[in-house]
Amino acid sequence: MSKHDKYSINNTDYTIGQDNVQKWGFDVHNAVFGVSAGLIVLFLAAILISDPGTAKATLDSVKSAIVNKFDSMFILAGNFFVVFCLGLIISPYGRIRLGGKDAEAEHSTMSWLAMLFAAGMGIGLMFWSVAEPAGYYTGSGGLTPLGVTPETPEAFKVAMGATMYHWGLHPWAIYGVVALSMAFFAYNKGLPLSIRSVFYPILGDRTWGWAGHIIDILAVLATLFGLATSLGLGAQQAASGINHIFGTHGGLGLQIGIIVGVTIITIYSVAQGIDSGVKLLSNINMLVALVLLVFVGAVGFAVSMHTIPTTIVGYVENFIPLSNPFGRTDQAWLHGWTVVYWAWWISWSPFVGSFIARISKGRTVREFLIAVLIVPTVVTTVWMSVFGGQAIHQVMDGIGSLGKNGITEVSLAMFQMFDALPLGTILSFIGICLVLVFFITSSDSGSLVIDSITAGGKVDNPVTQRVFWAVIEGLIAIALLWVGGTQAIQALQAGTISTALPFTIILLLMCVSLMLGFRTEKYK
Repeated sequence: MSKHDKYSINNTDYTIGQDNVQKWGFDVHNAVFGVSAGLIVLFLAAILISDPGTAKATLDSVKSAIVNKFDSMFILAGNFFVVFCLGLIISPYGRIRLGGKDAEAEHSTMSWLAMLFAAGMGIGLMFWSVAEPAGYYTGSGGLTPLGVTPETPEAFKVAMGATMYHWGLHPWAIYGVVALSMAFFAYNKGLPLSIRSVFYPILGDRTWGWAGHIIDILAVLATLFGLATSLGLGAQQAASGINHIFGTHGGLGLQIGIIVGVTIITIYSVAQGIDSGVKLLSNINMLVALVLLVFVGAVGFAVSMHTIPTTIVGYVENFIPLSNPFGRTDQAWLHGWTVVYWAWWISWSPFVGSFIARISKGRTVREFLIAVLIVPTVVTTVWMSVFGGQAIHQVMDGIGSLGKNGITEVSLAMFQMFDALPLGTILSFIGICLVLVFFITSSDSGSLVIDSITAGGKVDNPVTQRVFWAVIEGLIAIALLWVGGTQAIQALQAGTISTALPFTIILLLMCVSLMLGFRTEKYK
């Protein structure tokens, strides 16, 4: 079935045809859905029939080659995205409203912020808020940011500053570029809510041909594999936490059980839609996360009050040195952390950006970018300061497992920090719940994004289709854990990160296309 939509670019009306097929409860775009599904099957077959160790080694070598050869490009592109977004905030274009001057926001500000935060990096903050700053401070693996001497006052400040550098403005600017571009061309120009639509000012009618198909197919693969990777790694972290709290020794069976449970709840959530699904879960999760943050901050009030300003100063003072890829004395740390982080954020940007775009109609460009860049950076500063500061002070004072042994296992670091606090077991249980629900919201929003892209940009697709993608994510994660465990998951992660190279070029072209689109928009 072919559906034709009219839209206008540069005051000229156009009509496009979306070659969608409706069958078996699905409404899919032939080329994007078919090719994406075929590539997913081929990739899984290759992983399943090959030795996981060999697959990991091969994909790791590809990832390392990309990281080492294109390190400067990743860093400079990340810097450009930050400057680009900050420039739009203060420019006259900031007054443009997504959806037109009379458009109204579809979600309350608090729900909107909760959803974009939960989809963007909520789970990452649970995993890395203790391990990363403590690891930088102690020089875990012999690597420290900017080559500072471990376990010194300067190392404390640089560790917190480097952590915020990875979780502050840069990743959210990357997400913001994709989200703003998609939202503008969908809501102001009437194009399908799909990555390809952003490139109409550059590609013209080729946007609806194979040039556009390839862009959307890459977005589907990066999103699906990124979510499956995170689901597998998250199951391992949650299993480690359960074993830590209850003294059990659950292994692969427990991890698969966790994935099955998360997938079942995700299926229910995506079937309910955004309002009764991901929005409700995001609101609950952010409320519980706030309670956890306040409790840990109150227990270590003096530590938190000392660490927050230290983190801010460390972030500001080291922003330029960390943003400079040239002449660094800490090349191993740069490649092992910053460049990999940038590649990961870029590979996740089609997923997170698409979801943020979907929930952001009615916001002005200025309001949108402030919410996407500044608000998460402020919240993350407080979160990292409270959790990371507590962990580093435990190391300084020799308190608990972190103080005596340092970071022994990344997935356990947060739970080990909780052990040294009052009500540590309860805090760890809450932490496990947060990890699981953050994964549910990420999987939920990711399923909605893949569903939309494979349907040619439609957002009102059959429930069956949304459920299908949620099931596929879970099955991929289970298959990888069953066949190759951590090695297979890490192989997929390496493959996902490798997609960042073409997406960096795509994001840079997005900025050009967005400015061309803005020039056609009337604003007061």
